[in-house]
Amino acid sequence: MTHIITSLCVRDRGCIEVCPVECMVPGLPSAEWPWVYIDPETCIDCGACVPECPFAAIYPEDEVPSAYTAKGGEFITNVGLTGRFEGTNHHGKQVVMDNARQLAAGEVIDLTPDIKPNYDFFKTGPGYSTKDIDQGV
Repeated sequence: MTHIITSLCVRDRGCIEVCPVECMVPGLPSAEWPWVYIDPETCIDCGACVPECPFAAIYPEDEVPSAYTAKGGEFITNVGLTGRFEGTNHHGKQVVMDNARQLAAGEVIDLTPDIKPNYDFFKTGPGYSTKDIDQGV
């Protein structure tokens, strides 16, 4: 089993630094791959990344919620969204995501479709090659 990063990810990156097996990679280009992704073949399911994510975007694969209830104010990022998220990451660097949407309090969304992109990123997407061009944002 592996952990999955969901569309609640706004690329904070704190998770990347604590991963003992270096299986987490930021997606690039971010318009196509908006999250940080976990290689399911390398993840040892240690869970070190979970408490580092201030957006609670990481779940064990079998616990990804099919009915996530928003507290209100959190963002989701995904291909095709047209809103904007602006914030700073663990390093104080500005993060701007142009494929975001803010959730309303009580809004219920299914995060299970976010499982597949974590696998696709490494099977048919850019995978670890993005580490070579990553600029830390």
